[in-house]
Amino acid sequence: MSAPSANLSPQTSKSGSTDIEDLRKMHVVVVGHVDHGKSTFVGRLLHDTDSLPNGKIEQVRRNCAAEGMDFEYAFLLDALLEEQEQNITIDTTRIFFRTQKRAYAIIDAPGHKEFLKNMVTGAASASAALLLIDASEGVMDQSRRHAFLLSLLGVKQLVVLVNKMDLVKYDQATYEKIKTEYTAFLKSLGLTAVDFIPIAAKHGENIVNRSQPMSWWKGPTVAEALDNFRHEDDLTGLPLRLPISDIYRFDHRRIIAGRVEAGAIRPGEELIFQPGGRRSTVRTFEDWPGPSREVAGTGDSANFTLTEQIFAERGQVVSHIHNQPRVGREFRARIFWLGKEPLQTNKTYRLRLLTQNVEAVVAKVEKITDAATLESIQATSVPRDSICEVTIRAARPIAFDLHHECAITGRFAVEDAGRINGGGIILEARTEKTTREGKVTSAERAARAGHAPAVIWFTGLSGSGKSTIAENVERRLFDAGRQVVRVDGDDLRTALNRDLGFSAADRAESVRRASAVAGLFANAGKITLVTLIAPLAADRAKARAALANHPFIEVFVDAPLEICESRDVKGLYAKARRGEIAEFTGITSPYEAPESPEVHIRTDKLSTDEAVKLVLDALDKIQESKAEDWEV
Repeated sequence: MSAPSANLSPQTSKSGSTDIEDLRKMHVVVVGHVDHGKSTFVGRLLHDTDSLPNGKIEQVRRNCAAEGMDFEYAFLLDALLEEQEQNITIDTTRIFFRTQKRAYAIIDAPGHKEFLKNMVTGAASASAALLLIDASEGVMDQSRRHAFLLSLLGVKQLVVLVNKMDLVKYDQATYEKIKTEYTAFLKSLGLTAVDFIPIAAKHGENIVNRSQPMSWWKGPTVAEALDNFRHEDDLTGLPLRLPISDIYRFDHRRIIAGRVEAGAIRPGEELIFQPGGRRSTVRTFEDWPGPSREVAGTGDSANFTLTEQIFAERGQVVSHIHNQPRVGREFRARIFWLGKEPLQTNKTYRLRLLTQNVEAVVAKVEKITDAATLESIQATSVPRDSICEVTIRAARPIAFDLHHECAITGRFAVEDAGRINGGGIILEARTEKTTREGKVTSAERAARAGHAPAVIWFTGLSGSGKSTIAENVERRLFDAGRQVVRVDGDDLRTALNRDLGFSAADRAESVRRASAVAGLFANAGKITLVTLIAPLAADRAKARAALANHPFIEVFVDAPLEICESRDVKGLYAKARRGEIAEFTGITSPYEAPESPEVHIRTDKLSTDEAVKLVLDALDKIQESKAEDWEV
């Protein structure tokens, strides 16, 4: 069977003119209670808009006859979805149809779990929604839950279809009763329906053609209501939000790959990568096959290289410097919980936001509401099918927006035991208090000290000169009256890190502990100097992210390996070459040099005084920019 390519083309009228005025597909979510006729409606919509593949309806009618079954329009959708699984006719996530005005894509989410998964993947980004209610049954609990899920997705254009009007003899009073009841419910969620359209999907009443039995209805048909929708899934005009999905190494190039969720990206633009705050400029798009583009907009996949290589990883969100996402560990959120087990405080869950996947806990439950009745619930944990407002605390900083600022970067899913059991929207960013400040604020500490806190992280091979430079920086700062403390890797090994070896996992834990100690000192207002080899770029990036609340200066103390060996008074390099020390950085274990540190010092070419000056100059530059935050 051939693919229905005609679905994507402008429809030509009998006069031969093209009536479509907008060739962009509009994405529409169609939802409804399991028995309220969604499949029948979608099948009828595809039929009445001439959007079915050639011969499809005849094929389904023959199949029904062969099985001794009456034909149902719902079977059309079932047949298309079966072919979808085989990648024959239908796009893997969307079902296409068109009116004379434009092309559409139905996003089919058959259940709550699919909704929540789509919140993460972005497949649920839609301009509008159609919600079906059975006129003979009225508003059901699932009708209410679907409305709340639509509010999580950020859908603002909603049309409610009061279906199966034939079962209530097309009674206008029944329609008006449902409209009144459901309008009040939607208002409690902050939603407003554009229209309530009475339909009988089985008979095609008010789908494309007007209903004779419902001549009292003077509003639009479903097709007319769709054509009145505005495109709101095109977020190109919003600030750039591009979550990194992967990094590819191809010959000499490092290609960053991701999907543009909002805004647009162009070669030559300076970008910032959050969490972490590293900056670089787009060098080229790497498109294959075909010529490179000049711009990648909302919904486009973007593969690009940078002019200056920086450490970037999956999960980071790329934006322009002048309009960045928020970065933090705590926020207030509204969650719809579907897990069999209650949502509990202080239990570790997985939080999935864009391509970010981090451990998180519910630090506080502020409010619980029954999703069906919207009545408040008194409980210490959140039961299934409930709405709650909570404070979320992530294990490490993440990048996000508030939901009203950018819906797709302001919503997330909650995973428990490998299953997505909840979805939520971010209402408010909160400043994490990692230490109790009491009556002494950070600004007061900075004002008393005469400077803001900072973390200066010295990295490099053993013998490169890290400790020597850090000791001299410490002396200069101390003599200048600054509050300064040094955290040395060797000191940590004899105290806090005595239980750690030199495996990759132990080295990562060593860096994590050093960054935690540095954070405690920085929270107390100190300029903290960390001297640690920290050989892996990924571990150093995590340290930078963990210390994102403070100015962070990475100092790469660089010297050729032979110079480092010549300075080795302990003979460690010689022992490593004799095989007496396993996993020794630079000999039997790799060192990944920083790609764009704030300060790069070649100790084989600079004196100690020159190196110290470079560090102090970098610190002064940051301190000057922070001075206005703490002057009192």
